[in-house]
Amino acid sequence: MVSYRPQIYNEDIPNERERLLQSHNVNGFIGVSDKGSDHVKRFVAMCTAIMLIAVLATACGGKNETNSSPSASQPNASETAASSGAAKKDITLTYIASQDWIKDAEMELAKKFEEKTGIHIDYQIIPADQYFNVLKTKLNSGEGPDLFGGQSGKSEISLNYNAEKNAVDLSDQEWVKREDPLSIDQLSLNGKVYAQTIWDTSNSYVLVYNKKIFADQGLSVPTTYAGLKEAALKIQKAGITPIYEPVADGWHHVLWFAEPGPQYDKLQPNLYNDLNANKANFETSAPMITSLTQLKEMYDLGFFGDNALSDTFADTANQMATGKFAMALMTQDLPQQIEKINPELKATDFGFFVIPLADNQFYYVNPGGPSKFVYSGGKHIEEAKQYLSFLAEPDNLQYLLDNTPTFSNLNFAGLKDKYTDEQKKLHETYPVKGTDIQDYVNYVNPQWMDMGKDIVGMFGGAMQPVDVLKSIDKRRSDMAKIAKDEGWNK
Repeated sequence: MVSYRPQIYNEDIPNERERLLQSHNVNGFIGVSDKGSDHVKRFVAMCTAIMLIAVLATACGGKNETNSSPSASQPNASETAASSGAAKKDITLTYIASQDWIKDAEMELAKKFEEKTGIHIDYQIIPADQYFNVLKTKLNSGEGPDLFGGQSGKSEISLNYNAEKNAVDLSDQEWVKREDPLSIDQLSLNGKVYAQTIWDTSNSYVLVYNKKIFADQGLSVPTTYAGLKEAALKIQKAGITPIYEPVADGWHHVLWFAEPGPQYDKLQPNLYNDLNANKANFETSAPMITSLTQLKEMYDLGFFGDNALSDTFADTANQMATGKFAMALMTQDLPQQIEKINPELKATDFGFFVIPLADNQFYYVNPGGPSKFVYSGGKHIEEAKQYLSFLAEPDNLQYLLDNTPTFSNLNFAGLKDKYTDEQKKLHETYPVKGTDIQDYVNYVNPQWMDMGKDIVGMFGGAMQPVDVLKSIDKRRSDMAKIAKDEGWNK
C-alpha cells in the first residue's frame, strides 16, 4: 500500500510533503480568483487522498506497532545512503606532494574512491627540489591544500610542517592501530598522531649490482670501502661506469652519507644519543668525516660517471637496463623494473649489498617515509580523513602493494609480501640492523635538501667534508633553538 505514496509526494525526498503544502499556500491558496479556486480544489483533493492513504497504510500495518511508524520502517533517502555508504558527494580534495611519492596504483585507488564516494582527488605533484618551499609558502599563508605530503620524523613534522598547528589529529582513526608502531611514532608529537605513512619501510636503499659484470671481472661483494673502491676501479677499467648516481634531484646522493649512520654510532659509541642531547656534534665525528671523505673520493675518481650532476632518479631503471652501469643505490625492486625494460636481463641477474662507507655492515632501516597530512585549515577535513581510511583498508593496501613495483611489503600487518630470494638472502647476510641517522638524530631530516646542496658543493671543491659537517651543525643548532630544545637552551 505504501507504494502509492509517491503519487502524491515522494517520501524518498526529505521534506517533500511540506514543500508541496507550502507551494500551494504561496501560489494563491487564499483568494477568490479562478486560479486560486483551482488551487483550493487541488489542495482539498490532495488532502483527501493523503488521509485515505494514511487509513489504508494503517490497515496494511495490522497490529504490528513497529511497522505503523513510517520512520521506523521506511528510512528516508539520506538515512538509507548513510547506512549503505552509497551517498556521494561532489567534492574535490586537493593533495600536493613531491614527485615520486604518489604511485600509479594509488591514483587508481583514488579513481575507485571517487566512484564509491563522488569525492575527487586532485593530485598536484611538485618537483622534489621545489616542493618544501612551495609547501611552506602555502602553510605559512594559511592556504594549505586539503591534504599535503611530507616526510615523517619527529623533528621533521614539528619544524618543517608545524604539524600541531597545520595538521589534524588522526589519533582516533581505526587504521592507526594497524600501522607499524615504529612508523606511528615518527608521526607523533605529544601523544597525538598527525599523519599516515603507507610505504615500504623495510625496502632500504642498498647497492643493487649486476652479477654478470661482477662475475666477468672476478669480483665478490665488497664488505669494506677499500673493497668497493677496488671493485669500482676494475669495473671502470673494463669500460663500464661503476655506479649510476642521480644527483640532479637534490636528495638521492645524501643517502650515501645518512644511511650508514648505525656504523657511525658503533665506531663512536653513544653518538646518536649524544647528538640528541647536544653533547656531541657532526663536525668532530671521525666516522662522519671518514664517510664524506670516501664519498668525495668516489666522485673524484669518476665512479658516478660524467653526467652524475644531471642524472635523474626517475631514469635509474632505464640506465641500469642498458648494461652500461654496474651498480645503483636503489630500493630492492630495481631488478624487476630492469627486467620489464630489458627482458634479456633477468631480475635474478642482480644482487644486493649495503653501503660500505666507513666499512659499514649494518642493514640500516627507515621506519618512516612519505606521509599524508590532513590540513587543519581545510574545508573538507572529514572527507580527507575518509580518503585516508579508504587507502588503509586491507584490500586496498594489498592492491597498492601488488601493483607497485617499488614495494615489496608495506608497514601494515596482515599483508602478503613480495620478497624475492635475493631480498631474503640480503636480510640473512646482514642480520644486524640499525636505524639510519635521519630517523634517530633530531634536526637532520628537515635539512635534507640543504645537505644535498652542501655535498654537491663538496663534489665541486667549494666545500671540504668538515665544512659540510659544520653546516649541518649550524642548521641543527638553529632548529633546536627555535624548538626550544633543552639541550640547546640551557
